Amino acid sequence: QVQFVESGGGLVQSGGSLRLSCAASGSISTVSAMGWYRQVPGKQRELVAVINNIGITTYATSVKGRFTISRGNTKNTMYLQMNSLKPDDTAHYYCYLNLGRGREFWGQGNQVTVSS
Repeated sequence: QVQFVESGGGLVQSGGSLRLSCAASGSISTVSAMGWYRQVPGKQRELVAVINNIGITTYATSVKGRFTISRGNTKNTMYLQMNSLKPDDTAHYYCYLNLGRGREFWGQGNQVTVSS
């Protein structure tokens, strides 16, 4: 099993910044990718940003230029720096881990609320 420790969500005004953190532990062998997804009630979970095992990053079009995903110095940790936040960024953000061969895991998530 995989466990996550996530932090950094909260309430911020439009234009503000937040930083999400995620640390994964447990039965982790090879990590193919780590990242974040987000979801609002009534909508499908969507990819926000992901970084693969060789450092290649992928971002949702809506967050490009505003969000930055990075790996931490500690193994299986990562961060999501979110700048210029908009009310449309309001969602529950889930830490994501891909171990390959169809093995995907999500954390419990943190709420991010951006007020206008």
